[in-house]
Amino acid sequence: MCETRAAARVVVACLAALLAVLCLALPSAAQDGSDYWYETEPEGIGTRIGDALDRSTPRQTMRGFTNASDARDYERAARYLNLSRLSPADRATRGPEIARQLASIMERQVWIDWTGLPARPDARIERSGDSNGRAGQPRRDLHVKTLDAGGSAYDIRLARYKPPEAPALWLFTPQTVENVGPLYATYGPRKYESMIPERLKREVWGLWLWEWIVVPLSGLGALLLGWGTYALVSALSRRSERGWLKAGLERSALPLAILVMASAGQMLLSWVVSFSGPVHAFLRPTLTILMVWGVGMTFLRMLDAILHRITLRYVGEIDDRRGRDEREFYTSIYALRRLIVLVMVAVAAMVVLAQLNLFESLGLTLLASAGVLTVVFGIAGQAVLGNIIASLQIAFAKPVRIGDAILFEGDWAYVEAIFYTFLRLRTWDKRRIVVPVTYFVSKPFENWSVTEARMMRVIELWLDPRCEVDVLRRKFEALLKEDPDIEDPENTYTYATEHRPEGLKVGFYAMMPDPSTGWAVQGRLRERLLAHVRDEHPDWLPRERIMDVGAAAGGAARAGAAD
Repeated sequence: MCETRAAARVVVACLAALLAVLCLALPSAAQDGSDYWYETEPEGIGTRIGDALDRSTPRQTMRGFTNASDARDYERAARYLNLSRLSPADRATRGPEIARQLASIMERQVWIDWTGLPARPDARIERSGDSNGRAGQPRRDLHVKTLDAGGSAYDIRLARYKPPEAPALWLFTPQTVENVGPLYATYGPRKYESMIPERLKREVWGLWLWEWIVVPLSGLGALLLGWGTYALVSALSRRSERGWLKAGLERSALPLAILVMASAGQMLLSWVVSFSGPVHAFLRPTLTILMVWGVGMTFLRMLDAILHRITLRYVGEIDDRRGRDEREFYTSIYALRRLIVLVMVAVAAMVVLAQLNLFESLGLTLLASAGVLTVVFGIAGQAVLGNIIASLQIAFAKPVRIGDAILFEGDWAYVEAIFYTFLRLRTWDKRRIVVPVTYFVSKPFENWSVTEARMMRVIELWLDPRCEVDVLRRKFEALLKEDPDIEDPENTYTYATEHRPEGLKVGFYAMMPDPSTGWAVQGRLRERLLAHVRDEHPDWLPRERIMDVGAAAGGAARAGAAD
């Protein structure tokens, strides 16, 4: 019995020692175990006896901080910061300065969404659509804004802290306090802002007074700069002797002008002045999108000019007289251009999202709503996506190529261009037919140039049944040998293809080098054959025979009397 009690005491002692070790090793878990706040010591969080500051909710803390900053009372604004990571000697001196810098950053970079700041002490999520459906859950930490400085991302956050035997309160986190330094160096006032008179730095209708003056003047200056760039590029294009450079500069004048305007705006924001949050929230994404668009369109239009120059140099004007390899080369160039456009659009979208720090906010949302977006875009963009896919299918499978002669719904035309959503056909009489790609690939058509441009053409004449086909055959062969556009005069046929009481249809078949030449030769040979019949054998021309009704009736009566 004594041995059993001794063993039990040893086990209890070991468990107690293990529990003590765990308690010492995990102090943070004990401090942060609550879902409603972070447990902390009162030093550094600005609590005072009889304190009248309202820091009970995120909205009240943000409102109190902004009101104190607007009143230039940075000592009071510092009491909305968690300065626990500063030494006691630095809190009184550095606290107000950090509050002033944070206020300047938020004035210039943060457009506060007051409706998005909870008015509850526990910051409970009240709507199921917020925060990935975590409705009803309390929060002790809120994200306000993420800013990029020097290639690194810095957060501005609010958190709830509870000192012992005191109510919980919301403050800017110690990490936010540490992030103020690099953020202020990047987004703080520019050196030229010291030249702005103090009377212009008061707020009017949500903006500083000097912004109402500088923004319109900056816009006017950007327009003048863009106009000058456009005129300069246009003048350079007129003076350029190289064809591809001339065409490229002419097409790129507008994108380059917009690029210069957007770049000037970015330099104004980076080096000259720093606008307030509402202006910056509008200008920054606008300038970023314009710069990306300007660079992309300039590159694409210069590339178009180079590809067009290559096409004219090595292929020339595309029609059915060109060989199969040349038409395939031209079609491949168009396919390459479409792929480049798709890649550029994807890269531009990624650059814009990265520059605006939208990946973090949109990533989970897009993943969570991928099914809904798929359905919405699938229904709304069904026609566009179908045309793009069909266009790429034509570009790679090549059932039809640029320059092919086709017969589509009764129209003889050339394939002049293949775009993302439509084809442009050029008829022989210079009309343009625009056909949606999905409609084109769903309809049968004749491709007269799918393997080679040569084709057999037929000339059909209705003649009197007394005509001699062999004589016409020899004449047709002689005409083919005399015609300069016929490359294979031996490949010819002449047949009587149909007979009716009113005449005989004779078909003259000949191999033509291409559809367009064949059309002209076909008309020329028809004229010469008809002229030969008219001049040499006029009795072979078709005649309409009319029966004499009276003679026919008398003959029938005599035949009946004889019977």
